[in-house]
Amino acid sequence: MLEKTYSPADVEARLYGRWEQSGAFASDVASNAQPYTIMMPPPNVTGSLHMGHALTMTVQDILIRYNRMAGRDALWQPGTDHAGIATQMVVERNLAAEGIDRRDIGREAFIDKVWEWKGQSGGTIVNQLRRLGASPDWERERFTMDEGLSKAVLKVFVQLHKEGLIYRDKRLVNWDPKMVTAISDLEVEPKEIDGNLWHFRYPLETDPNTHIIVATTRPETMLGDTAIAVHPEDERYKDLIGQYAILPLVGRRILIVGDEYADPEQGSGAVKITPAHDFNDFEVGKRHNLEMINIMDARAHLNDEVPEKYRGMERFEARKVVVADMEEAGLLEKIEPHRHTVPHGDRGGVPLEPWLTDQWYCDAATLAKPAIEAVETGKTVFVPKNWEKTYFEWMRNIQPWCISRQLWWGHQIPAWYGPDGEVFVAESAEEAIAAAEKHYGKAVELTRDEDVLDTWFSSALWPFSTLGWPDETPDLARYYPGDVLVTGFDIIFFWVARMMMMGLHFMKEVPFHTVYIHALVRDAKGQKMSKSKNNVIDPLDLIGTYGTDALRFTLSAMAAQGRDIKLAEGRVEGYRNFATKIWNAARFCEMNGCKADPGFDPASCQETVNRWIVGEVAKTADAVAGSLEAYKFNEAAAALYQFFWGTFCDWYLEFTKPILQTPEGGTEHPSAAETRATTAWALNRALHLLHPIMPYITEELWASFGEEADQLLVARPWPVLDKNLVDADVSAEMDWVVRLISEVRSIRAEMNVPPSAQIPLMLIGAGADGAARADKYRDLITRLARLSSIEVGGQAPAGAVQGVLDEATLVLPIADVIDIDQERARLAKEIAKAEGEMAKIDKKLSNQGFLAKAPAEVVEENKDRLAEEKERRDRLAAALSRLAQVG
Repeated sequence: MLEKTYSPADVEARLYGRWEQSGAFASDVASNAQPYTIMMPPPNVTGSLHMGHALTMTVQDILIRYNRMAGRDALWQPGTDHAGIATQMVVERNLAAEGIDRRDIGREAFIDKVWEWKGQSGGTIVNQLRRLGASPDWERERFTMDEGLSKAVLKVFVQLHKEGLIYRDKRLVNWDPKMVTAISDLEVEPKEIDGNLWHFRYPLETDPNTHIIVATTRPETMLGDTAIAVHPEDERYKDLIGQYAILPLVGRRILIVGDEYADPEQGSGAVKITPAHDFNDFEVGKRHNLEMINIMDARAHLNDEVPEKYRGMERFEARKVVVADMEEAGLLEKIEPHRHTVPHGDRGGVPLEPWLTDQWYCDAATLAKPAIEAVETGKTVFVPKNWEKTYFEWMRNIQPWCISRQLWWGHQIPAWYGPDGEVFVAESAEEAIAAAEKHYGKAVELTRDEDVLDTWFSSALWPFSTLGWPDETPDLARYYPGDVLVTGFDIIFFWVARMMMMGLHFMKEVPFHTVYIHALVRDAKGQKMSKSKNNVIDPLDLIGTYGTDALRFTLSAMAAQGRDIKLAEGRVEGYRNFATKIWNAARFCEMNGCKADPGFDPASCQETVNRWIVGEVAKTADAVAGSLEAYKFNEAAAALYQFFWGTFCDWYLEFTKPILQTPEGGTEHPSAAETRATTAWALNRALHLLHPIMPYITEELWASFGEEADQLLVARPWPVLDKNLVDADVSAEMDWVVRLISEVRSIRAEMNVPPSAQIPLMLIGAGADGAARADKYRDLITRLARLSSIEVGGQAPAGAVQGVLDEATLVLPIADVIDIDQERARLAKEIAKAEGEMAKIDKKLSNQGFLAKAPAEVVEENKDRLAEEKERRDRLAAALSRLAQVG
């Protein structure tokens, strides 16, 4: 017997262990089945499960479980990312707590400490994915720093270098002076800062008493200025182009150049140019062949390129001194308060410095061309399709990719330097030594490059390195390319595009045919979750309170393409109630002797209601499969919810109670055995269909109801049902009954008819089919609609309310069971309240000031509320109009 209530905590760990031990998640390279591959985006080894993980992993798991049940050889490739800067920070922090600095113990010992940490704490995220019910092939789990993937990284770097696609260059990078490394754009966190705009006066060389005014938010960088830019068409400055100004505090002559980067409408129209410390200025410097003077060291202290007074100063200390000196020199025009965005490092937490430094670069523009063409020609498609535009915008404007990082943890760059700086790139030290000996004609000492590769470099190889490349393995031949990549929009460029580039370059084929971009999970008000807003929802807390299935179903039900998820805990609670409904329905079936009959043939049903539910199961199976194939997870969830709670529980189980439940002392209904078998069959098919989204409760119930309960549901085939099981006449007949009862219930609710009141129903104008159905299902309709009688034909009496069902008019005399005047007043009051709310919201949305200042999610929230109030007003108005019929 099933327990009275479903307890997820008692079920989930036990079932997950059974699944894993049974090998249910394993792919089979020797299988004859069609392969289906998803590459799991490897979470950071430092990570903990957050709501974004929960969504992306749930979606992937639904696809894998569905395709596995559909008979495909499904590989969901798991693994974790070494997360260079994040992992190094964690271990450095741990060492600091012991009073140890990594520089004191050296690189090799530090890396040993990182591996030690990974062995102890690196499995947290993987175990949390298990709690979510994720079913990847754990036996194949990979790590971006493991031996095989490291071999692939070396091979790729060396080959791209030989092809001239990897090179060293001096360019600006986002530099984190706290972490002392270049960082990727994804690790840049823009922050709004209340700062100042300092307006400085630079004297002209030809007339020191005449000044050109420039403005800056970073006064310390003026010490590295090498030009002033003005717009070539700006009449105020046309004559100055080609002349020189004198850089205050330094005395350097700086050229005045004409460049369209200068905006005549902004400030004075003249812009100071510091090519070594500003990305825009760097481009201006390249166009005009300007000197690029780096005035800072790696920790953002001023270096020897500035006057002696400022050398060694920390950048913000230097800022104060420069401003004071400019003021003392009479060259500070004015200071304006200025709120602006300052990029910060998301790990170090300090303002970043655009810094001119030697780094390793990858020629992304060349690698991007085939990746652009692959999407243009449909070899890879994005779902939703609008994300292709974002992909093209990034790829067609791609810049050289800085692939070196000044860290110790990561793939060390396979480059060695000779005594004269000659570089030797090789897969091993032995190869580099041999190349150097050949170059110099003798043995020389080589020094290895200390930098490591950007984490995204190894991640870009994930779809093929995890399958054994560069070796030609059976796994690589079978599972590459993958079928679909599931990810968020924020890493389309950082990861998706780079996998496309590397896959096409090294495998000559796209790494996946479809890229499904899921939405962002926001809080209930539509705001982005962040620790600073204190609105972060922990998926593990929700799992602990409501169970994994409830969270998974919530995320699926809300995963509409192109629409962010506004997650409220109440939604998860609601779908926990759905799990409870499934459990209670199974208990009802158990108590009524509904057991699986291995010989049951759904096509053999004689009872109309049984033929109907069989057809509804077939329609639902088709709808769910179609939705999953189209990545419409919300539609799949909606079809399942509507079928199980609505069609199966609210209608079929209620319709069949008189058949299943024999009155005391009475005779069993002639269709009882067929109905019990049909009920068990329908329940079991529903468990199959629900399983990809709600794996735990369905597996637990399958053990009690399955036709082959000794087999795990996770390994059972997906129900593919004959379309002939849908009988159009039977569907029309039972649909009519459902709609009739629903309409009567709706009218009763609108009119506030007490639930205990039994009222008569008149069916006026019904055709022959309607009259026959009313007669055939009279007992069922009166029981479920709480009617005292059903009369076909006649005249509508006074004091009756009316509804419409096809050609028939439904007439319900209600004057004797409700107070008409009181009900009319209640509805009018509710309508006025709804209209008052609508007016308030409409006024807010018409206020241009509100629209300009309010975050987009707040505006959307107000639009949603307006739509809800309008719908409520219209519903109440329809009820008031209906009440007018009563008199």
